[in-house]
Amino acid sequence: MPEQLKAEEVNSKTDPSVAKQWDNDVSTEKKFEDFYAIADKLGVCLLGTLREGTGPVHRSMAIAKRTGPDFLFLANAHSSKFEEIEKNPDKVAITFQNSSTQDWASVTGKCVTSNNEDPRIKEIWSRGSSMWFGDLGDGVHTGKPEDPRMKLIGIQPTYISYWKSQVSALGFAGEAIGALATGGVPKPGALREMKEDEIQQARKTDSSMSS
Repeated sequence: MPEQLKAEEVNSKTDPSVAKQWDNDVSTEKKFEDFYAIADKLGVCLLGTLREGTGPVHRSMAIAKRTGPDFLFLANAHSSKFEEIEKNPDKVAITFQNSSTQDWASVTGKCVTSNNEDPRIKEIWSRGSSMWFGDLGDGVHTGKPEDPRMKLIGIQPTYISYWKSQVSALGFAGEAIGALATGGVPKPGALREMKEDEIQQARKTDSSMSS
């Protein structure tokens, strides 16, 4: 149900739409469980890098593998994002948005790239991956795992925030109508965050949890 706006929330310059949905009174396990569910359901995110002279640049990327809180992507070594990552490896982000539920997640972290000799390329490569590389017909640039253009991008989060819907579409409408009628603030979901210490622990305990 919508919650009434309080004077102290205004006077303290608090954003009530954030404060009233804040939900960090759940276990770390529950926070990561719901985060993994959002990311795994979508499988595609926006990878953001910092491009000098331009600023943040994002592009859609399919997740090749998630191991605990860490994400792995298969990418073309000739892409400009590798140059951007090399210059600013600690200024990367990935974001998720589910247009059906409005669930979203934002991940800020560090980036590590690998060369074509990384054995994980063969593990995560699929025939569908090859169409994004093409086959030159020279026996080298084949779009297969041995193709020298094949490289990995790994994202190791340092901060994660996400919002998870807790009502149906009808319930969301009810929250909105109720808020407009009463002057309250809707509370249709839970807003949570995980900082670096929690993420490091999840990296140890959830390493076997992959998708």
